[in-house]
Amino acid sequence: MIRIVIADDEELVRGALVALLSLETDIEVVADVRDGRDAVDAALAHRPDVVLLDLEMPHLDGIDAARELRTLVECQTIIVTRHARPGTLKRALAAQVSGFVPKSTPASQLATIIRSVAFGERYIDVQLATAALTEAESPLTDREADVLRLTRAGLPTKEIARALHLAHGTVRNHLSSAMSKLHSSSRVTAAELAHDNGWI
Repeated sequence: MIRIVIADDEELVRGALVALLSLETDIEVVADVRDGRDAVDAALAHRPDVVLLDLEMPHLDGIDAARELRTLVECQTIIVTRHARPGTLKRALAAQVSGFVPKSTPASQLATIIRSVAFGERYIDVQLATAALTEAESPLTDREADVLRLTRAGLPTKEIARALHLAHGTVRNHLSSAMSKLHSSSRVTAAELAHDNGWI
């Protein structure tokens, strides 16, 4: 029996996944939760074989949750997303996820993917992989990406400085550089543009 945790902040989608995957005779849904932080907690409590993670969730997105799970629990992770961007695929691969699929994937195919991932294989959606090979590289440095990621999370610059253990002026310099590279008039629009391109 393949034991899975499902994490998705959309109740309807999560409920449908639970119902459809529970019909599979070799898959058991041991927990379903609404955000990335709860997914990590559920995985620690239930020790599943596979954790199915929505990409965009409150508190901790799917990729960051997968990164935490890699160090805490011996399980495989699959990112499921409605708004798949090639740059996000690169982030997911860097986090060593085992699967990356769009939410349009039929339940029967998703069950097959879960089985293959549970047995140590990796599954990446072909269209996303093809797009990733032709995508331009991010113009941002790692630190610029970090400050934009926290900007998008709603943190003011002083809190970003505290979170990253940087001087306030250094954070402002990183933001200014990122805004210039992305031709954005504000740090918020720069963060959204970087997110839309899958760079953060």
